[in-house]
Amino acid sequence: MDLLTANDRPGAYPASWYAGSVEPLAPFPPLQGEAGADVCVVGGGYTGLSAALHLAEAGFSVVLLEAQRVGFGASGRNGGQVGSGQRQDQDWLEKRVPGQARLLWEIAEEAKALVRDLARRHAGGAAWRDGIAEVQRSASEVDAHRRHAERLARDYGYDRIEALDRAGVAALTGSKAYAGGVLDRGAGHIHPLAFALGLARAAVAAGVRIHEGARVNHVARGIVKTDAGEVRADHVVLACNGYLGTIEQDVAARVMPINNYIVATEPLGDRFPEILPGRPAVADDRFVVNYWRLTEGRRLLFGGGESYGYRFPRDIGSVVVPPMLSVYPQLKGVGITHAWGGTLAITMNRMPHFARRDGIYTASGYSGHGVALATMAGRMIARAVAGDAGQFDAMAAVKAARFPGGPALRAPLLVAAMSWYALRDRLGL
Repeated sequence: MDLLTANDRPGAYPASWYAGSVEPLAPFPPLQGEAGADVCVVGGGYTGLSAALHLAEAGFSVVLLEAQRVGFGASGRNGGQVGSGQRQDQDWLEKRVPGQARLLWEIAEEAKALVRDLARRHAGGAAWRDGIAEVQRSASEVDAHRRHAERLARDYGYDRIEALDRAGVAALTGSKAYAGGVLDRGAGHIHPLAFALGLARAAVAAGVRIHEGARVNHVARGIVKTDAGEVRADHVVLACNGYLGTIEQDVAARVMPINNYIVATEPLGDRFPEILPGRPAVADDRFVVNYWRLTEGRRLLFGGGESYGYRFPRDIGSVVVPPMLSVYPQLKGVGITHAWGGTLAITMNRMPHFARRDGIYTASGYSGHGVALATMAGRMIARAVAGDAGQFDAMAAVKAARFPGGPALRAPLLVAAMSWYALRDRLGL
């Protein structure tokens, strides 16, 4: 059993609200026999599609291999939030990579701008909307976020974040569950699958040859093999994230797949006008984060919950609806029309893992912060292949340690640790 087939039918998107609200692309043919290219990209999510598009625009010949459908994985299933900064904040980065912290901030800002520009040019805007709120349960956390926003304005010139007290968060979200928060007007949210499909269309228009149903089973310098064929290339891009499997053992030891879940309510119509009247996306401060936003048709998309095995729970709603009702008790009885899971990937330090050797480039482990950074990773990889590896190497300088126990024991050890944090969440600590 593996994550590519444990929960999904081959060649089919999950029954998510996202998949039901876009026009799918015609399937791309599987790889048959031998092919050649300057670059072979493995994986058709944001990292792989962005790398392929930017490489093709730079004049490289590119073959992209996707085991399922483009945008099939986390890129087509996530919460759609395009947040500011790196997954770890600037205080953390300044302590651990003091010489690179400002560059990493600039890379993250460039990543947001890149997503917005690509969405506008290739995906009809992908329903972009401005604004992400981070909300907190305790006064101490509210104060810490306020102080961090002030520091970003003072030291990094980023003045797009507004501090909110309890009443401000209640007015913004329609929930009384939080003590305060911050609203980042420079961040935003999109329809993630529409964005991925837009990148795929743009990549094909730029000359990329995409093969779906092309599961890779071997990667070495200059060669990528599937059951039905192989690609010979000067460079290889591994853009598999949580679906890497055993293709590259060193990356697998540092990047661990986990599962996360989302539900979509029936359209709310004119009911509950207090819920997100300005239509921001929201994330809270629980260790296993709750996150939510409204669709154009006023459905609430609410995400949260995690698991660390192969199988999604039989009843995803039973995992996600209780935390949704803890935030919005007024939604009790509202119908749930869609419930789906997805596999993302985390690292020990929650910063993405970038590495390159022997002509093989990899970026993965975005730890829930991947819409912007995965897209940007593709462009950084393309630049590195073309000879400008400055940004790529800056990201690679933030080292991702191996998980204790290796691929075999990391999940049981992580479950033990996560269970402690989940208990803290339930106790409100």
